[in-house]
Order: sequence, then C-alpha cells, then structure tokens
Amino acid sequence: MKFESQLLKGIAPVVVLEILSRGPMYGYELSQAIEQRSGDILSLGKGTLYPLLYNLEAKKMISGKWEKNPSRRKRRYYSITDKGKDELSKQKAQLRELTVGLNLVFGGALAPA
Repeated sequence: MKFESQLLKGIAPVVVLEILSRGPMYGYELSQAIEQRSGDILSLGKGTLYPLLYNLEAKKMISGKWEKNPSRRKRRYYSITDKGKDELSKQKAQLRELTVGLNLVFGGALAPA
C-alpha cells in the first residue's frame, strides 16, 4: 500500500534524516534505501526527493558533497549534520507520542505485528 502524497510529505523529512543517520548516500541510493527499509511502503520519487534534499540542506540539517565514484561519474553524497541529528531526535519523540495517541484512538489496532 502506498501512502497518499500529503501524508508522506509530512513524514518524508524525518525518514530521510533517519536513513542518512546510518551513513552518507547519494539521491538514488537514498531513494532505494527508503523503499527497501520500509518494505516498499514508502517511496519518494525524484520530483519529491531532490527538492526535499535541497530544503534540508538549506536548513543545515544535511550537507552535500560532490564525489567521483569509480566509474568517474560525479555524485552528490548527503550526510546528516549535528543540527539534523537534533531534529531527528525531536521528530522521533513526537512520532512515538503520535503513535501512542493513534493507538488509543484506534484501540491498539496500530500496534506492530
């Protein structure tokens, strides 16, 4: 099941920060990691992902650096910054609270299987 774009838009920044907290990645690699780690539930197309990366970089939550890979192709690798780590921690705490609230509303129906 794919999420509605507006629902995903709100969660996408924290998802990107979480994935980047595990190590630097370039855009396509990041997109694939999000799909893989979410069991193909979350998907960010390049029309969503790259503007999000530019926005997070402008907010100093991630930093980008051009690097040549072995095939001599330049790729922009993104890394989470300390500011991004702080924001990720805050957002994860809010998501935990939101999950508790939703579980109360739905009678525990959202508990992990």
